[in-house]
Amino acid sequence: MKGLTEISGIRVGHSTNLDALTGCTVVLCEAGAVPGVSIPGSATGTEEIDLLKPGSITNRIHAVCLAGGSAFGLEAASGVRRYLAQKGIGFPTPAGPVPLVTAAILYDLGVAKRGIHPNREMGEVAAAAANDGPVQEGAVGAGTGATVGKWFGPSRMMKSGAGSYSLEIGGGVRVAALAVVNALGDIVDPKNGRIIAGARKSPGSREFANTAEAIKDGAPPAGFTHGNTTLVVVATDARLNRVEAGKVAQLATIGMARTISPVFTMSDGDICFALSAGDKRAPVDALGVAASEAVSEAILRAVRLAPTVRGIPGLSGGTSSSPA
Repeated sequence: MKGLTEISGIRVGHSTNLDALTGCTVVLCEAGAVPGVSIPGSATGTEEIDLLKPGSITNRIHAVCLAGGSAFGLEAASGVRRYLAQKGIGFPTPAGPVPLVTAAILYDLGVAKRGIHPNREMGEVAAAAANDGPVQEGAVGAGTGATVGKWFGPSRMMKSGAGSYSLEIGGGVRVAALAVVNALGDIVDPKNGRIIAGARKSPGSREFANTAEAIKDGAPPAGFTHGNTTLVVVATDARLNRVEAGKVAQLATIGMARTISPVFTMSDGDICFALSAGDKRAPVDALGVAASEAVSEAILRAVRLAPTVRGIPGLSGGTSSSPA
């Protein structure tokens, strides 16, 4: 399974700094893709979001840039624009093409090396590395410094990363998702309701505290809790207009709600992008149901393939990223 790159015309590239524990991920759609967006979170850091909404004079975008580094990481999108401009890709203007790149960031400053953030050069490297092979997963790209289960502070959280998943629905239409998971809450397997990664009862334990229950019971947070975000990109080879793409993005967030507990909190900047990059036909609701499933599976893969890094326990054990 290739993940998001199962969709023809979609390529994914990472730029990873394992020493600084930060990075960025670029989703390229050089021929253009009709975009949509849903923003259920309350602490979102973004760039060029208006490009994705109905009413924009442009109908297609050329890339999505996901980055660590909090607001500093938005600089990486400039490198993606520079890469595309050098290839002559962008919205045509008399002065040359202007690449349309949207971006979103996550807060990894608590684990990343201070003063080192995804920048223009890192964005350009990720764009140049983009390919249509299996999407790399685990502690790579924007997921390099991602963690989950942070209500009780860094000593009890777990490592997360990036994950991707795809599936096929009737008529041979494909739907796929890429998730970078940096959630405040725990990760739950919707098949059995069990927490598989998240806040632990004590620093050395693998027994889970159950963040949602703890919050309901009035357990106070430990330290800074506002740096959390799950970034998602869903793509399909079905033809959608901008309104339909927005609806698919909205329905896809159901997959986030199934798998992250709690989700969409005041301390999470959750966002879901949707990209339509094909001419096949499928009902919007069918695409949305499939997108929610793909998102849920991508989130599970993001934590299951995350290694232990600098004492932050991960489910995959080792210290290197895992390919799809």
